[in-house]
Amino acid sequence: MKSLVVKLLKIGFPFALGLGILWWMYRDTDWAELRRCVLHEMKWGWMALSLLFGILPQTLRAWRWRMALAPLGERPRTRTCVDAIFLSYASSLVIPRVGEVTRCGTLKTCDGTSFTRSLGTVVTERLVDSLVMLLLTALAFFLQLPVFVRFLDATGTDLTGFFHRFTTTGYLVTAVCLLAALGLGATLLWRFSVFSKGRDMMRNLWAGIVSLRGVKNLPLYLFYSVAIWVAYYLHFYIAFFCFDFTSSIDPIAAFLIFCVGSFAVLVPTPNGAGPWHFAVKTMLVLYGVAEAPAVMFALVVHTIQTALVVLLGAYAVADLTLMRRKGGKTHSPHIKNEQL
Repeated sequence: MKSLVVKLLKIGFPFALGLGILWWMYRDTDWAELRRCVLHEMKWGWMALSLLFGILPQTLRAWRWRMALAPLGERPRTRTCVDAIFLSYASSLVIPRVGEVTRCGTLKTCDGTSFTRSLGTVVTERLVDSLVMLLLTALAFFLQLPVFVRFLDATGTDLTGFFHRFTTTGYLVTAVCLLAALGLGATLLWRFSVFSKGRDMMRNLWAGIVSLRGVKNLPLYLFYSVAIWVAYYLHFYIAFFCFDFTSSIDPIAAFLIFCVGSFAVLVPTPNGAGPWHFAVKTMLVLYGVAEAPAVMFALVVHTIQTALVVLLGAYAVADLTLMRRKGGKTHSPHIKNEQL
């Protein structure tokens, strides 16, 4: 009974947190105006281009993952890796952060890849992504700081006054998001420790973590690591041109907004729903976008991008099913000696 309650809380809390923040942000939204803007003013050609860059980083992530698995003697099909990545993002919409397990389980089921070894490469991947994202955020901040200061001087915007506009609820939302992000970090550490039970499993997990040393083409691996985030940024920035009120924001400012939004996604809600909206809206308002259009931008862009994740997940399920029907399953020699 206790275990059931814990599982329900793990699933229910992220949804409750996300829905609570969304309700608070959109409680006064003029839905008729939103519908009119989307149907008649939004430039869908730009959105279509943006969505292409939503597919690219997931594909690059799959190629990079396959490179990390090769030194371990694991060679899943590229097609399976791509499907596994698509499916992992879609599954995280249902249970936040379950994607790490889903993608490794997919390779084990379809291509016989060692679960714990692939999980170890995912740990390495997260560390690399975190480092790249921190470096890019620092770069964006220092590049944008002089422009941001000039903007505040030119517009007469008082940064202190802006934060005084935050309501008590706004500060509460920020605090809850930070606490939830810290809780996510603790949960991930616990999850990986659970999968590491047993000497053989721990050895496989560690082998996956250090697999980066054996990657044949390390420059290509690092290129993929940077290109993934560049593609994510273009996925976000190109959407600015869908609306007149965001099209004039310069690329560096947009990159800083993207970085802030990326950190907000760390809060364990489905696809960052709620915290991402709050972070992006706040940054857009700082750059002079009126609050109502800023809120609308966050809702429309996030909704469409989430729909893309769902579609890619559905494609992955269909493609994996097709491969199984064709009898395309293979087995790695490592899987026979591994107990999961």
